[in-house]
Amino acid sequence: MVGKDIVAELNEAIKRKGLVMKVSALVNDTVGTLAAGRYVDNDTIVAVILGTGTNAAYIEHVHAIPKWHVHLPKSADMIINMEWGNFKSGHLPLTEFDQALDAESLNPGEQIYEKLTSGMYMGEIVRRILLRMAQEAALFGDHTPPKLETPYILKTFHMLMMHHDTSSDLKTVSLKLKEILGIESTSRKTRKLVVEVCEVVARRGARLAAAGIYGILKKLDRVTCSADKPRSVIAVDGGVYKYYTFFGQCMESTLRDMLGEEVASSIVIKPVDDGSGIGAALLAASYSQYLQDDEILA
Repeated sequence: MVGKDIVAELNEAIKRKGLVMKVSALVNDTVGTLAAGRYVDNDTIVAVILGTGTNAAYIEHVHAIPKWHVHLPKSADMIINMEWGNFKSGHLPLTEFDQALDAESLNPGEQIYEKLTSGMYMGEIVRRILLRMAQEAALFGDHTPPKLETPYILKTFHMLMMHHDTSSDLKTVSLKLKEILGIESTSRKTRKLVVEVCEVVARRGARLAAAGIYGILKKLDRVTCSADKPRSVIAVDGGVYKYYTFFGQCMESTLRDMLGEEVASSIVIKPVDDGSGIGAALLAASYSQYLQDDEILA
């Protein structure tokens, strides 16, 4: 598909199947979430996906896009799909666990930011840390649990369930260690250490996600105080943000700290359920309306 019009190719494939259907627009989940957020609240300028993967999109003035060389859209604005999961910098806090995960992944050297912040990888980072603690500090006894050596056996969903365990004896942690890793018995002290590892990994991911959002707001000149500072809404979707309560709260508090209370008062983070599906439908509908208006003018 490189260099080809994907929508045209998809329409041709649909036609070959004899389906009475036409694709109006091809939209990724982040752009869809931005469209859904904008439909509900016209102050929405950024969308962020925090799920299995992560990405962000924002609304930019066309004049600020050096690569834009064709006719200007009527609004003079353009959606920028950042693909920020592929951000890579020497400033990112990579540990030996992150470096090993990256080296053994299907795409070494790519999606580094995503490997620090997304649901695909946070559980795996926790597993790698627990494995090292089991091997070097006998965290789970004299022998390392064999299942703990299985890559990606510990999902971020399992991680959040253990992290959210508020029972006095950390019963859920004990249950998950047994179900997933085959660890029959653990002390409360060991279970508490597991929760602390989950918290460290989640806190880092959440703070990095907040830093990414701050970077977008800074690019849009929304991080300084002024009397006429406009309201800025950030639409967020994705399972990590939706279900990992600690992650979402930590991200939001970190962003407030970075912005300062005065600026933070004009920044709103708004959850958008099924933003990608709703946004895609809205964009298809608006494009259909655009075509109809063009036909009338013609």
